[in-house]
Amino acid sequence: MATRYRLRLEEEQGRESEMGCASSKGVEDTPTEKNFKRHVDINAVTKGRVDDYYTVGRELGRGTFSIVKEGTHKPSQKRYAVKIIDKKYVDKDDLVLLTREIDIMKQVAHKNVLSLHEIFETENDISLVIELVTGGELFFKIVEQGSYSEVDAAGIVSQILDGVQHLHDKGIAHRDLKPENLLCSGEHPNMTIKIADFGLSKIFAGGQKLETSCGTPDYAAPEVLLGEKAYDKSVDLWSIGVISYVLLCGYPPFYAQSQPALFEKIIQANYDFPEAEWSSISPTAKDFVRRLLVIRPSERMTVEQCLAHDFMRGGAGSNTLKVDMNRYNTERKKQLGKMKEELARLNAE
Repeated sequence: MATRYRLRLEEEQGRESEMGCASSKGVEDTPTEKNFKRHVDINAVTKGRVDDYYTVGRELGRGTFSIVKEGTHKPSQKRYAVKIIDKKYVDKDDLVLLTREIDIMKQVAHKNVLSLHEIFETENDISLVIELVTGGELFFKIVEQGSYSEVDAAGIVSQILDGVQHLHDKGIAHRDLKPENLLCSGEHPNMTIKIADFGLSKIFAGGQKLETSCGTPDYAAPEVLLGEKAYDKSVDLWSIGVISYVLLCGYPPFYAQSQPALFEKIIQANYDFPEAEWSSISPTAKDFVRRLLVIRPSERMTVEQCLAHDFMRGGAGSNTLKVDMNRYNTERKKQLGKMKEELARLNAE
């Protein structure tokens, strides 16, 4: 049992301080820092340097091999986020994820999906000019907002579903839907949710199954964690079920002290609705979650069925939710440290 989980955990180990994705099958002629343009459509790369067209300003954030800064387009004065990737820190696996992310973002155009505006490349770095979203992560934005209702939660989920429907219509499975990848633009009640981070996404043909183990375990579907057979875009619907559960009560449906125990709970769909937080939540909301957190992918609701569910069509309760999202946000940070410790222990066995 320990060996099986070690293999799964190793596959889940990520690139930027989070659980991620093993290399995809079927990637031919793996890109390197020397042939990036050969794997991204040369016509998609703008000639020149990013600072020829943009005034690059303050830092917005950073990852293991990238820095995100604010960029102002010189002719229009419109602001963007500029993600600058230093090639000397990027290996071939990182570039597989990067080229996949660019390929995905070039294909999508939807108000609930983060958009890619331009790409630049020099000898030393790659710069992605991306839509600027200043509201931060969804769950942190909720803390700022304070109290909210079931109706508000349903509205948030509806936007996520709209974005995912656009991706699925394009033949794209996101495969890593989680709080960190849901960004906010604007303020309540006009807040817009943006789905971000397509490094683990995959384009699939009609009816095609996906085979690479991806995603953050807390939000990953049972079939992804088991890795025993191919899976499809329904993995995104499971993740939406977990996100909906957290929005309604303030904590995840699956929790355990160790990674193997957490995996077992997810694989068995072993969760409940504790009375303290869920007694005032409508039966409609609970039914919505139940029909997504289903072990068999074929029995989960599709995006279309979700959007037609009563929870999305006026059946959500108007009651204020008993949600302590601040506590969950703190726990999420602690959990990352525990994941690293668990990986180190299993790898030492």
